[in-house]
Amino acid sequence: MKLQKIVSRLQELHPKEIDLSLDRIQDLCKRLGNPQEKLKTISIVGTNGKYSTIQAMFAVLKEANIKCNIYTSPHIKNINERFVFNNQELNDEELASLFEKIEGANNNEPITFFEILTAAYFLKASQYPDNINLIETGLFHRFDATNILKNNLASIVTSIGLDHLDWLPENEQTVEKIVYEKTSTLLNSNIIVAKQSNKEITNHIKKTISSNSSNKIFYNEDYSFTMKENDFFYYEDQFGVWRNKVANAKCKRSISIRECLNSYCNSKNFK
Repeated sequence: MKLQKIVSRLQELHPKEIDLSLDRIQDLCKRLGNPQEKLKTISIVGTNGKYSTIQAMFAVLKEANIKCNIYTSPHIKNINERFVFNNQELNDEELASLFEKIEGANNNEPITFFEILTAAYFLKASQYPDNINLIETGLFHRFDATNILKNNLASIVTSIGLDHLDWLPENEQTVEKIVYEKTSTLLNSNIIVAKQSNKEITNHIKKTISSNSSNKIFYNEDYSFTMKENDFFYYEDQFGVWRNKVANAKCKRSISIRECLNSYCNSKNFK
């Protein structure tokens, strides 16, 4: 199959699956005309809940008739899942054609598989300049291939915990270090911080982004939500209070995700 053959070739361009650096992705995107600079992006960083956050945001934006491009990883069944443009996954033929363009531009230079996938996403997404891009950042974000954007609409920080410890020296395998890797290079726009598992993590996030000039929105300070008796959900921010009956358990699990997006949409800097 054509797509599988191209994928196999792309996977052989670098001896390592992960090689933390931004140089290769920057060089390739420069050859492609820096398509990442043409995108309207919401970046999603964190440890847990990134994919579900993106899917909830996608549902809300579709309801508002706003078209999206979505980049996530890893995929579950097939690689096409990572590439959503104009609200639709690319089919095999479209994805193979996209990969061929990137393969040609790369000219057999060493580059990791994830980096070349990211460049492919940026190039295709630039064909839809009016769409909002929901981009999941991988690993630690600071040296993640998605972290070559120069501006974005917002960064959403989901729950952060201990993950990918094998990429850190033993004396740095702490939540504080992980928070730093995930949030120290967030862009200056809007930063929405979701509910964290404890106050210590929230404080680490505050410390790390203290010099960031973004409009910062923290759970339990700038917005809050709670489930009360008879399954009623209450949400509150500076613009008022919203109350609604929650229909089922699945709806309850997605509440905090949707309210992160509501907080962003309510922020004064949203355009």
